[in-house]
Amino acid sequence: MTLRLLLALSALLFALPAAAQLSAPEQRMIDTVAAEQQRTLDLLERLVEQNSGTMNHEGVREVGRIMAAEFEAIGFTTQWVEAPGTDRAGHLVARHEGSATGQRLLLIGHLDTVFEPDSPFQSFTIEGDKAIGPGVGDNKGGITVMIAALRAMQAAGTLADANIIAVLTGDEEDAGEPVAAARAVLVAAAEVSDIALDYEGLSRGDDGEDMGSIARRSSSAWTLEVRADSGHSSGVFSEARGYGAIFEAARIIDEYRRVLRLAEPELTFNVGLIAGGEEAALDTDKIRATARGKTNIIAPIALARGDLRAIDQGQIDRTIARMQAITAQSLPGTSASLSFDPVTYPPMAPTAANQALLDRLNMVNADLGLAAMAPLDPMKRGAADISFVAHLVPGINGMGALGEGSHAPGESVDIPALWRQANRAAILMTRLTAEPR
Repeated sequence: MTLRLLLALSALLFALPAAAQLSAPEQRMIDTVAAEQQRTLDLLERLVEQNSGTMNHEGVREVGRIMAAEFEAIGFTTQWVEAPGTDRAGHLVARHEGSATGQRLLLIGHLDTVFEPDSPFQSFTIEGDKAIGPGVGDNKGGITVMIAALRAMQAAGTLADANIIAVLTGDEEDAGEPVAAARAVLVAAAEVSDIALDYEGLSRGDDGEDMGSIARRSSSAWTLEVRADSGHSSGVFSEARGYGAIFEAARIIDEYRRVLRLAEPELTFNVGLIAGGEEAALDTDKIRATARGKTNIIAPIALARGDLRAIDQGQIDRTIARMQAITAQSLPGTSASLSFDPVTYPPMAPTAANQALLDRLNMVNADLGLAAMAPLDPMKRGAADISFVAHLVPGINGMGALGEGSHAPGESVDIPALWRQANRAAILMTRLTAEPR
C-alpha cells in the first residue's frame, strides 16, 4: 500500500471517541500509572541527571544499570551486551518469558543522548507541566514510559504471561561502526519476535493531535568525484580544455536536484559538503574537505558529499540508478564517479501490517476516550533504530514521551503526556501479548 493510500484510509478513523470498554485489569493499569506518577518522575530525574552522551561509555553503562534494576524488579532477566570493535558502550537486553503461545514483543529504546559531559546542559528541572533536561525526551522519557507501562502490567497481573524482549541500545544517537555489528543484538531479538514497539518520542500533527508513526525514511551518504583536464582559465569551454571539474560537478548536482525532486515523493536528497580546485581532498571520516586553487586555473578536481533519505528499498534502488545515469553523462574534458556508503539506517516502509498495528492502537485510544491517531508523515521524522528490524517484524514508532526541542539545550517533555503514553502502551502490550502467535 502506498503512503498516500494509508494516509487516506487513516482519515476514516477520525470519529468521536467511543465510550470506554476497558477490562478490570486494564482499569487497574490506569490506576497504577496514576498512583505511581511521582515514582515515575523520580526515575526520569535520576536518568537525566546521569550524563550518558554516546561517547561517555561509563555514563551509558550507568544508565543501563539503573534500567536493569527497574526491569529486574518486575521479573525480567537482564544482560549487558558489549559491541566489540565499534567504540561504543554496548546495549542492555531485558527478557521476560511468559506463555509459549502469546505474541512476542520487541521493545526498543536507547540509553544514550547527544549531550556529552562537556555540554553546559546537564540538569533536570520541572517548570509547570514540563520536565526539562538533557535527553529528557530522547530517549530517557521514552524508556521511563516503557517501565511505567510494564510496572502497570505487573500490578494488573497481565505481565506474567507476556513474552517480551526489551533492547535499549547505547549508541542510537551516533551508531558505532560497522553498523551491522552495532545492531546485531537488536536484529537477533527481532528474529525471535512478532511485533516491535519503539519508544522514541510521540509526534504531533500540525493541529496538535497525537500521531502514530508507522514509517521512517532511510539515511545514507554518497560521494561525487569529478576529474577534468586542467590548464589556463582562458581556455575553458574550448574543445582542447573542456569545462573543468567544478562546472561539471555543479551541472551534475543541479541535474540530481531537477530530476530527483520531481521523480520520487517522500525522497530527500541533500548536498552537505563540496570542494574543488587545483587540489581537493576529503578527510578520513569524509566530514571535512581541503581545497586549493587559483582563479586562472581550470579546476582538475571537485568533490561533493551528501545524503539520501528514502521511504523504501525500491525508492533507494531507483534513485541510485537515476543518479548514476546522470553522472555518466559527462561534459567534454571531464569524467565523474559516484559512490554510495553502506546504508546507515534502512527504511521503515509504511506497510499494511504496520497500519494494522496502528489500527489496534486506535482501538485502545477509543477505549481510553482518546482521539484516533493518523499515520505521521515520515518526512517529518528522521531515522530510528526500529528501521533495522522493519523488514523482520511489523512495528510502531513513537510510543515514548511527547517532547520539544530534542537535541538542543532546553529539551523538554510534557508530563501529563507521560501518563497518557504509559496507559496506551500498557493496554496495547497486554492485548497483543494475549493473542496467539
